Amino acid sequence: MKNPLIRDYFSKSDKEKIVKAIQEAELNTSGEIRVYFENSTKKMDTLDRAYQAFKKLEMDQTDLQNGVLIYIAFKDHKCAIIGDAGIHKKVGDAFWKEELEIMRSHFRNGKYTEGLTKVIKLAGERLSEYFPYQRDDKNELSDDIYFDEEN
Repeated sequence: MKNPLIRDYFSKSDKEKIVKAIQEAELNTSGEIRVYFENSTKKMDTLDRAYQAFKKLEMDQTDLQNGVLIYIAFKDHKCAIIGDAGIHKKVGDAFWKEELEIMRSHFRNGKYTEGLTKVIKLAGERLSEYFPYQRDDKNELSDDIYFDEEN
């Protein structure tokens, strides 16, 4: 029997809620937020693997270096939240650790969608403080959830 795909663990409604949270969070900021799922960290340190995913999604190419990635290695039960240099300079490690703990506490209770939408909202609020929406702002990156089903 074939292993189920990561995307199959989430209902259509759950996926729509996550994408909607990203879109709403980005309404007030020029920042970009992405959610990336894969099965495994490929035996790498979680943060190192998250940075690889960050680069794969070209999140390091935003004009203001204000991309935020929420990374989940689903079967390894590992996750990370990282921000590009522009936003990281403003919020520091403590903010990402706080967000990660909020997400993990929801995940421990099986509330994956709620955990993701909560940290997306918080990231959007923080991004809007330092990188408010500009009239000429363009959505530099897709708001879709990225499912890497290859590993």
